[in-house]
Amino acid sequence: MNAIARLIRPRSVAVIGASADPAKTSGRPVSFLQKHGFAGAIYPVNPKVERIAGLMCYPEVAALPAVPDVGIVLLGAERAHLAVRELSQRGAAAAIVLASGYTETGAEGALRQRQLIEAAGAMRLLGPNTIGLVNLTDNIVLSASGALAMDHFTAGSIGVVSQSGGILGALLSRAAARGIGLSKLVSTSNEADLELSDFIEFLAADEATRVIALYIEAIRHPLRFREAVRKARQAGKPVVAFKIGRSEAGAKAAVSHTGALAGSDRMYDALFRQLGVLRAQTFEELLDIPAALAAGRMLTGKRVAILTSTGGAGTIVSDSLGVAGFETPAPDGETAAQLRSLQSGSHANLDRNPVDLTLAGLEPDVLRGAIRALLASPSYDALTVIAGSSAVGSPALLADAIRDCLPMSGKPIIAYVSPHAPNVGSALTAQGVPAYTSAESCASALSGLLRASQPLQSDVVVGAANHVDVSDIPAGSLDEAAAKALFARFGIPTVAERVVQTPAEAEAAARELGGKVVLKILSGEITHKSDVGGVALNLTPETIGRRLARMAEDVEAATGQRPQRFLVQEMVSGGTELILGLHRDPLGTAVLLGMGGVTAELFQDTTMRLLPAQGGLSREDARSMLRELKTRPLLDGFRGRPKADVEAVVSTVVAFSEMAAALGGRLIEAEINPVFALAAGQGVRAADGVAVLGPAGPV
Repeated sequence: MNAIARLIRPRSVAVIGASADPAKTSGRPVSFLQKHGFAGAIYPVNPKVERIAGLMCYPEVAALPAVPDVGIVLLGAERAHLAVRELSQRGAAAAIVLASGYTETGAEGALRQRQLIEAAGAMRLLGPNTIGLVNLTDNIVLSASGALAMDHFTAGSIGVVSQSGGILGALLSRAAARGIGLSKLVSTSNEADLELSDFIEFLAADEATRVIALYIEAIRHPLRFREAVRKARQAGKPVVAFKIGRSEAGAKAAVSHTGALAGSDRMYDALFRQLGVLRAQTFEELLDIPAALAAGRMLTGKRVAILTSTGGAGTIVSDSLGVAGFETPAPDGETAAQLRSLQSGSHANLDRNPVDLTLAGLEPDVLRGAIRALLASPSYDALTVIAGSSAVGSPALLADAIRDCLPMSGKPIIAYVSPHAPNVGSALTAQGVPAYTSAESCASALSGLLRASQPLQSDVVVGAANHVDVSDIPAGSLDEAAAKALFARFGIPTVAERVVQTPAEAEAAARELGGKVVLKILSGEITHKSDVGGVALNLTPETIGRRLARMAEDVEAATGQRPQRFLVQEMVSGGTELILGLHRDPLGTAVLLGMGGVTAELFQDTTMRLLPAQGGLSREDARSMLRELKTRPLLDGFRGRPKADVEAVVSTVVAFSEMAAALGGRLIEAEINPVFALAAGQGVRAADGVAVLGPAGPV
């Protein structure tokens, strides 16, 4: 076994700093191991005590009769590193350090954490500041948390990895109350060594785990996370993540519109979407969605049958499903006939959806018949069964009826428990039917199942663009003309334009370009030109000279800087304005696409894709980004508009991403806003541009 396997399935455990009092925090690990039937050797270490819980106690790690697989270190932050060093010297596979007082406390704590890492050497380290881990599959509790002082754990197929220690106890207790079985729970906390990805990889290969649930504060190693999730998905194990921390205050300091639109949380959304990670929007969903997935049934459509014996609850569930985008159609003719044949003088409504059994729901044969008919119906992709008040008195009636019908279909079945009846919900969950106490949770669970059934996006690595020499481009914020010249080197079409300094030069440029023109200030420092009066439209050779003079005065009044250079551009009309931008983040580099212009931040209709480890985006990546925009119909001829040159937009997105890949870390920020998507066959034009480059050098 490797070190992580020995950590999760140890054959022997040393408890350094163990107490003889099981009521104390330091007394719990030995008590928990014994209570839950740990079959391996337990070595308490405490120089002041001879025996603990009937076990021989050792004065130090060096005195242990054998090398432990794992050491639980219960000492404070000032002394924990000493025990860690001793464990490492004995050859232990891993140490679990529960003490706090490390990087989470500041600079002094960071020094202590480095000391801890050095002491560990080649030995693996879980924590510090961790609650430890619980292996429910094998009844192994490696923790001192009072939240785990439970008589019985419900073992199951959901593995949990959390960067917060306290969350493990919350999830374990909530899961137990609902009859949801978990397999392994690990708290990584400070992640001085072992981190999120290490345990995702372990669970991906763990036979007892079918679904992986993550509580994430921050992904410290994005590339490793990508690879670990990819392994889990390849193993057929969906990953559900609840990511906390959605504040976007830092976005306001960005130079471009992209910076304000592509905050850190949007990057997590993009990363999760590309990897096929199902994002839980609430803490409750971190159990709701895995519980549905653990049943092992795939949802391939949005049509849901609702079977109820209480009309009001059926309406509530139907409404919540509708809000979530699901359909609740009436039964087809054949299914309706089968349902009507179940009636025996009752007042049940068996030919509509929700299918209301009323008092007939107390008859086992009617209940089974209705479930079978709805599961067999071609009109439905899933079934939601509502447990009403009658289920409280006879919880086994509904659970047994569903259990008997499960083998006949692979369609998902979930339950909504209408009254407060935890025993009913846990009984249903134990039968393989995830039960929920809110209609919104039913919708979330089905949404998670639907997303999990969608094919993963391709991981094809696209080669970067042909080598483009940019060694002559200086570092710093480029003015608009220089930025668009950079984009043009990578094959992005730009508008025709001239750089001018005087009214006379502007008049000559306007005549040369012909038609109406646009006048802009040209500055590397002022990027939001329209905000300071630095943009004028619909100008002619006769009006542009006077407008240039007034623009210089307006901009000087607004900024204190008098512009010396201006751009005269052809005026593009009739196209659809898009925004195309680059955003860098600790998670990686992303390309943002959305509806653009001055209202880009107002509408915020955007989508993002993270670049692969090498190269740019594929054409399919770019097409899927376009499909995700709410305003996509504007490109498809909405209400008589000419259809846009979508393939030219796709080519531009790909070229922009290849530029980002080729320039690497040197390209700090880049944006085209707007890029005009012209009518089919007419291509696109980049009408404005922002680019900030770092110093030239090895990329």
